[in-house]
Amino acid sequence: MNKPISWTDSIDLMNSEKIKKLLSTDIEPHLESTNTKHAAVLIVIYGEELKIIMTKKPLTMQQHAGEISFPGGKIDSEDQDLLETAIRETREEIGLDIFRESIVGQLSPVQTRNSGFTIIPFIAVLNEIESLQPNSEVDEILHIPIFQLLETLKEDDNPEHRSLFEAYQLTFENKLIWGASARMLKQIADIFEQNKLI
Repeated sequence: MNKPISWTDSIDLMNSEKIKKLLSTDIEPHLESTNTKHAAVLIVIYGEELKIIMTKKPLTMQQHAGEISFPGGKIDSEDQDLLETAIRETREEIGLDIFRESIVGQLSPVQTRNSGFTIIPFIAVLNEIESLQPNSEVDEILHIPIFQLLETLKEDDNPEHRSLFEAYQLTFENKLIWGASARMLKQIADIFEQNKLI
């Protein structure tokens, strides 16, 4: 019987170039839907330990207060497309400048349950990052080992969360990740599982 691959084994098997290849897709930075609000986030994977960057929203925010999510937000009238939205919001929220050429792919669009957004998650894979600085929309910047996080993935049994979409949850330390962000991470987990990494 084969021994399951642990997240530490996965890091040994992978490097950023292989991750880039697995997560590479065509870039389609527009949404056809006109009956939802449009938004984008940026999933940044970096370093030898393959960490992802997530943020904790302040409890004072009107929407998504206290939630763990990826840097991003709604499209602005001056954004040429949703990729520019993701890059701009990432720069504003955590002080990280990403070039369009650094974007390797995107996941399938994800809808939010309450706020009426359709979100395109874009992916950047970097060897290293500069020092980050949160703005007022970010309470905390989290640097999370991606394989360790994906090992915690499970179905979210909260019936309210499952009322409209499939629902998942993950945990990092004492923090719960659920909703749209968890559905994005489930897509990455599926890709890694198909390639026998988890």
